[in-house]
Amino acid sequence: MVNPEFWLQVMIETFTLFVLLAGLAGLLIPIFPGLIVMWLATLFYALVEASAGKMNWVDWVLFAIITLLMIVGNVIDNIIIARHVREKNVPWGSILIAYAAGIIISLVFTPVAGIVASPAGLFLAEWQRLKDKKLAFSNTKAWLTGWGWSFAATFGIGVLMVILWGLWAWL
Repeated sequence: MVNPEFWLQVMIETFTLFVLLAGLAGLLIPIFPGLIVMWLATLFYALVEASAGKMNWVDWVLFAIITLLMIVGNVIDNIIIARHVREKNVPWGSILIAYAAGIIISLVFTPVAGIVASPAGLFLAEWQRLKDKKLAFSNTKAWLTGWGWSFAATFGIGVLMVILWGLWAWL
């Protein structure tokens, strides 16, 4: 018969991995804090392991690296998107309208609707400001390009977080 402690460990690791993968998938949604969700999963795992006296210095170093990756990933996420639209001289007001549209629509409807609402909010703000659909669309295209590069960077960081947690949990 297998020790009940073994099954508890399997359940904790399965739960942590599930939340890590859900956070990774959530990175597809621009306003979903996927890296933070992933970090919270590793924090949970660290607290459970520490309470059981199973955390050694290597585990804490891996958790610290995961924490730094989460912070860097969140900063990079916002810098990449903002840089792309600021290169087109889009004012911060339009950028904030885009973020607000994405957040509000995601809360009222679904996060997937927020994916559409955010660039639509930017397009409408820029069209109203510039009175030029073509230029507003060009600025919105810069937003989408920035989001694409931002997603690639944060997804790569998220994959690295999962790998580091896997090393921590299974080696």
